[in-house]
Amino acid sequence: MLIQFNFNNYRSFKNEAVLDMSATKITEHPNHVAEVGKEKILKVAAIYGANASGKSNVFSAFDYMTEYVVNSFKFGGDSDIKQNKDNEYIKVSPFLFDSTSKNEPSTFEVFFVDNSNDKHKTFQYGFSVNSQEVLEEWLYTKAKTSSNYKTIFYRKKGEETDYSGIKKSSDNIEIALEKESLIVSLGAKLKIEILKTVREWFLKNEIVDFGNPGENFLRSRLLPYNFDEDKDVQKKVVKFFSSFDESIKDFLIETDGEIDDKEKDGFTIKTLHAMNDSNEMESLNFMDESSGTLKMFSLYPPIQSALELGSLLFVDEFNSRLHPLLVRNIIQMFENPKINKNNAQLIFTTHDVWQLSNDLLRRDEIWFSEKDRNGISWLYSLVEFQDKDGEKIRKDESYGKNYIIGKYGAIPKLKPLDMFKGD
Repeated sequence: MLIQFNFNNYRSFKNEAVLDMSATKITEHPNHVAEVGKEKILKVAAIYGANASGKSNVFSAFDYMTEYVVNSFKFGGDSDIKQNKDNEYIKVSPFLFDSTSKNEPSTFEVFFVDNSNDKHKTFQYGFSVNSQEVLEEWLYTKAKTSSNYKTIFYRKKGEETDYSGIKKSSDNIEIALEKESLIVSLGAKLKIEILKTVREWFLKNEIVDFGNPGENFLRSRLLPYNFDEDKDVQKKVVKFFSSFDESIKDFLIETDGEIDDKEKDGFTIKTLHAMNDSNEMESLNFMDESSGTLKMFSLYPPIQSALELGSLLFVDEFNSRLHPLLVRNIIQMFENPKINKNNAQLIFTTHDVWQLSNDLLRRDEIWFSEKDRNGISWLYSLVEFQDKDGEKIRKDESYGKNYIIGKYGAIPKLKPLDMFKGD
């Protein structure tokens, strides 16, 4: 489970931003807190903010870190060989509107507890990069029975790398490591167990950008595993749909052609709906269903994966094309320990003020991003926010109403649209 995500000098965030999933000592909704080892961790976080406030950059920062960890073992190599798309260095985007920060490195760090087994070891992992190379990288771990972290490795440009926790593998890493690559990424591919654990934690997490039309299109065409062959999988998806639309009774898979018994050349998915005046079913091409139904279909695989693996689902623009009640239903599914038995986490960005309610979310589950007059974004939680009188927010306040009137900040500063006014 993610305990904390930190980053700085990335896009609109010039200074350090901290998204802390540690549960504070507030008393509301105790069932929203998972106890893993010695850690008390929240299962849900909602990030609010005006357009262009930076909330999607929190998502983007986590996505960048994930991509770098997963793929950087391929970066670098012989500069005389033209690199293909698979091993191109992913250049970072620092805060550009400052002559100092635009040339400084960007830093990313996570604290997480491995809940894939009973050991519940805590990891602190991070790195700093600029537009050309990795400047610093570190990994520390802590057993659930310990209060102190031990060094697995620490790397800094111009200094000798400390491989305290993986000494036996250090020679192999040194031989293959490029300046653009991360030790964790390379070491995982070299089958160093503790480094594999870190990379696999990132791999298990699901990152979904519903603000990206291209990703929306592709995800609406991604099928749950074995959906085309396993009727039980199709029944589970029908049951998932029935939580918001009972008109879909079943699926019909029509094969376009077959190469052999095992490999299909193509197929068409149709939904089956009950006729009003008979016991017959009428089929409808799945792509003719509503955009909301298609989005829920695209959400099913990452939700299923997160709940089964106990991993993190990070969604940008979560409320896009979904009814607020449906969004609330999904949030409650992650909060419910009887459904979310493996302590999966849901982090999402949204404009949906209807979810900004004390009957749904704890104060430490609510986050805001706000951009100041210098174009710098800031991230803060409702539980740490103080009003103009220096008072903290009470748990019985009307969060949504107070947010709209500007009590918590992070709302658009609007001017009249008088450019359309006639002479």
